[in-house]
Amino acid sequence: MLRHKADRKTVVYMVLTTAVFFYLWNSENLNPFGWAALYVIHLGFAVSASVIAHNHNHVNMWKSKFMNVFQDNWTTIFYGFPVWAWIPTHNRNHHRHVNTEPDYTRTWRFTESNNIATLLSYPSISGRFQMPALKQYLKNQYQNHRGNFWLCILQIVTLVVWVAGGLILDWKKAILYIILPQQLSTFAVLIFNYVQHIHADELSEFNHSRNFLGKFLNFHLLNNGYHTAHHMKASTHWSELPAEHAKIHDKIDPRLNEKSFWGYIFRVYILGAISPKYSTYNFRMARKSNRNSNDSMKAESELAV
Repeated sequence: MLRHKADRKTVVYMVLTTAVFFYLWNSENLNPFGWAALYVIHLGFAVSASVIAHNHNHVNMWKSKFMNVFQDNWTTIFYGFPVWAWIPTHNRNHHRHVNTEPDYTRTWRFTESNNIATLLSYPSISGRFQMPALKQYLKNQYQNHRGNFWLCILQIVTLVVWVAGGLILDWKKAILYIILPQQLSTFAVLIFNYVQHIHADELSEFNHSRNFLGKFLNFHLLNNGYHTAHHMKASTHWSELPAEHAKIHDKIDPRLNEKSFWGYIFRVYILGAISPKYSTYNFRMARKSNRNSNDSMKAESELAV
């Protein structure tokens, strides 16, 4: 029933995510070290849920419509937001405009800086500017695609019932095992978008995104680090992205091919706060500077004539 055999891994992730949640919820006698280790795993699966939501919206996992609807709702409860929200803000906007002015999620909305403050504030800012598109999408679905509208409402209801039910059963557990992991999930995926596009050149054919090529990250997050290839072929299944990246690797500026996500975070946002030499090179500003320089030279040449 799966469209791609590689999504057996996605299903395993979803099953483990669900199993770990219920185990934590129902376990009363875990020792502190065992609980802490399992909770970290739970948070890790919460982050992977955001990637699964992203992947499933680009390439539906199942051949069956019923199973895709089920997957939408299953992912929603762990992602912490209705997964249909990816369609108007990501599929139809971000991929079309890729960090340019019309992109709701553009990284340079208020500043060209790239530091710990802009990194941590980006999810809230980006989320705020995506909300009108979500409302408009729901309105459009109600007016023109009533069946799909009700499927969107189903995701909202599923999420509300899941969170409310948890709070009614045990509000402390609900905060710890439902709400906090959901918040991490939605926060993390926006952080990924930020670091994958900040200071890249949105108008370049190959330098519009930053890639994270670490094997562990791409194993855990289903090849989410191969971002240039993903943007160039958004309908490509996540399992095929390493091969697509290999075709263009040498065409991407080496400064946009990072070996380690956490190495990048430490270098840019910790060491970069100490010395500018560790900060990211701003490709988009370099392009704009070169264009302004060329325009000035052209104007001077015309005046000389």
